Amino acid sequence: MRIRDVQAWWVRIPIEVARQHRSDFGQVTTFDAAILRIETDDGLVGWGEGKNAAGSAGSYGALVHMLNHEVAPQLIGRDPADIGVIWEMLYNGVRHETAAHGGHAMPQLARRGLSVAAISAVDIALWDILGKSLGQPVWRLLGGRKVERMQAYASGGWAAADAIGDQLKSYIAKGGFKALKMRIGAMDGAPHISADRVRAARQALGPDVELMVDAHGTYTVAEAKRFMHLAADLDLAWFEEPVIADDKSGMAEVRTSGSIPIATGESEATRYAFRDLAVLKSADIFQPDPAFCGGISEAMKIGTIASAFNLRFAPHLWAGAPCFFAGLHVCAASPASFTVEYSLGANPMIHDLIEETVEAKDGMIAIPEKPGLGFTLSERFLEAHAQRC
Repeated sequence: MRIRDVQAWWVRIPIEVARQHRSDFGQVTTFDAAILRIETDDGLVGWGEGKNAAGSAGSYGALVHMLNHEVAPQLIGRDPADIGVIWEMLYNGVRHETAAHGGHAMPQLARRGLSVAAISAVDIALWDILGKSLGQPVWRLLGGRKVERMQAYASGGWAAADAIGDQLKSYIAKGGFKALKMRIGAMDGAPHISADRVRAARQALGPDVELMVDAHGTYTVAEAKRFMHLAADLDLAWFEEPVIADDKSGMAEVRTSGSIPIATGESEATRYAFRDLAVLKSADIFQPDPAFCGGISEAMKIGTIASAFNLRFAPHLWAGAPCFFAGLHVCAASPASFTVEYSLGANPMIHDLIEETVEAKDGMIAIPEKPGLGFTLSERFLEAHAQRC
């Protein structure tokens, strides 16, 4: 079996006005991603996804061009089962043979950002192909499934203080969630405004619902510490991305300033960044995004680092179907995983892009049973929203 065809698209799906929200990204009017299709010479198709932007907003022209014109020619004719070998080839670039013989990485200078996002898309698609070729779900190939359904948390929460309680309670009504995440940070303008919104949320939800907050890396260290102080009595399950990902020492300082667990990682790529987070004691919970961190292969390695440092693992899954399903398989197989992100904002990249229905019941998400990643992509819907780059 060999790779015959590789094609990526910038998929941009409009979000109806009634379901749009505003955060530090501005008004989110479309859901965007790079969707990758890899086909083998015996007709198997694997789907992948790459991300290079925050949330669902952003421009994907450069990433899709890179996949189609730089990465694709390197994949044609290769055995799609060589997932790890292909990962290292794309990561190390022109020195991949030297790196392979030397037994250590010699990555190209552009290894972060677009390069790893492209590798992520390829890796996810190759795991999909491997599972389909063997008639097995990806989680079985990763070592097995520890649960048939995993606890999920509803991810959203942009409303002002006077409406946040009703917004979050509507999430419970939709999927029976026992854990909810809301947005804070620059969208509010000051830490005390965020703290007031979180306090209103806690008062509306009561003590038995887990509540998380996500600042999208928009606070300074001082602001994050101020928020920690103001929210100290609200029993938060975690404080996500308090400061920018590049400031790992600053994040460690925030972590030591209070008792709220720190979660981070959606802006980090590869096992090396997460090793640094662990060594610097910057985080309690790792949140790699499979479509950005390096795919399923790298997400599993990151989960191993979390386990080795007695940390927890909750991948960032505000994404399209290939990334979301990849995260489900990784969570099913990782010893350190404990919850799955389920977006309650408008997400046509999951719900409309595939034939299956994805839903939470009693606050739980079922782990897919079908071979590969476990979804059927609607190529008609993709074609209707795809842009070639």
